[in-house]
Amino acid sequence: MLNLTNLFANKITVNVDNIDEKKDGQINIFVFKDDSFPKVHSKAIYMQTRKVTKNKEVFHFEISNDFQEIAIKVHHDENLDGMVTKNWTGIYPKEGLGFSNNQKLGFLGPPNYKNSKLNKEQFLNDINITVIYP
Repeated sequence: MLNLTNLFANKITVNVDNIDEKKDGQINIFVFKDDSFPKVHSKAIYMQTRKVTKNKEVFHFEISNDFQEIAIKVHHDENLDGMVTKNWTGIYPKEGLGFSNNQKLGFLGPPNYKNSKLNKEQFLNDINITVIYP
C-alpha cells in the first residue's frame, strides 16, 4: 500500500554536537514554525528527546511539505524538568542551549525567530547545531 504521508513530507537531519556527556539528563530538540520560538515548547511543531550518552547526536524529522521556514532549538535538560533552568540571577540559563542559524543568547535574552529561521532550501540540507554551555 502506498504511504501518502511520505509524498507530502520533507526529511530533515539535525546534527547536534558539543553535548556534555558527563552531565545527566536528556537532549530535547524542538522545531518551530513561528514566533513561539524559542520559549513556548508546547507550540513546537515537532520534538524529539534522547538520553545524554555521547557528545554528538543526529536527529531525523519528517516535516510537512507545507512548511517554507522553520527554526530549531536544542536544550540539554540536565534536571529533566522540561524547562530551561536559570542560574543564580534568575535570568541567564544554567543548562546548555543551541539554535539554528548559529544564533546565540544575547544580553537581551534568546535569539528571535526572524534571525534563527531557516528557509526550505536551507533546512533540506543537513542542519548543524552546537550546544553552548554557560
